[in-house]
Amino acid sequence: MSPTMKVLAETERAIGPSTEGDGGTALLLIRPAGRTALRLREVWQYRELLYFLAWRDITVRYKQTALGVAWAVIQPVLTTVVFSIFFGRLAGMPSDGLPYPLFALCALLPWQLFAHALAESSNSLVANQNLITKVYFPRLVIPAAAVLASLLDFLVAFVVLLGLMRYYHRAPAAAAWTLPLFLLLAVALALGVGLWLSALNVQYRDVRYTIPFLTQLWLFATPIAYPSSLVPQGWQALLGVNPMAGVVEGFRWSLLGARPPSPVLLGVSVLATLLLLLAGLWYFRRMERTFADIL
Repeated sequence: MSPTMKVLAETERAIGPSTEGDGGTALLLIRPAGRTALRLREVWQYRELLYFLAWRDITVRYKQTALGVAWAVIQPVLTTVVFSIFFGRLAGMPSDGLPYPLFALCALLPWQLFAHALAESSNSLVANQNLITKVYFPRLVIPAAAVLASLLDFLVAFVVLLGLMRYYHRAPAAAAWTLPLFLLLAVALALGVGLWLSALNVQYRDVRYTIPFLTQLWLFATPIAYPSSLVPQGWQALLGVNPMAGVVEGFRWSLLGARPPSPVLLGVSVLATLLLLLAGLWYFRRMERTFADIL
């Protein structure tokens, strides 16, 4: 049975009793969760629906587009060209001994993943309001599917990064095995912040207008066009409050063999990500019972 049919079947059982041939009654009673209940096991039970919604987001995004998946390459490549001209050549920004285009693109890939996943997950509940108001399923599946769908763009653009590394004769560093950990950190951060903003966007529709401004400020607060080594050692902990700083520096270290990220910066980034994710889960579950009424 497909994920959608499972959802519809459980919703039909929840609406009222169904009489069986022997006179028995099957009833599924759905109660609102407590304010602190995360119910992550329920999300795992609906994992097929999660994959279905993620694939739907991917197909809808590239439907009737002239360039298709190539858009996942064009944006980071053009941004790398602009950064290389204005920051690398004109401003003379240091790049920790790496070719500046490679230095910038390696940081832009996790950033583009985070920014796109944040934008999509923040608007996911409002975009799926017809589904939320008619069918029961754990609402956490919707923003999670939006984040999961963003991984395709990252994988496509990652091939371009490997080609640029080959052009500059740069082999993956010995710490390349840690790359999935930093990727997981970026995904967890996007989901945590996306849960906050998606729940707020249901109540206050002007939240979506603040997201581009928020990501723009966040971009310049992240060491993408500049290395974290420009920040004094005493300020590394403050820089780590921005978790994407640890992600970007981790990507450069694990792939290009750049200077390893400061333990203080990386530790604060991991802690901040965990706090944002747990707080986002808690707030999302707290507001979940009101989504269908407000939408």
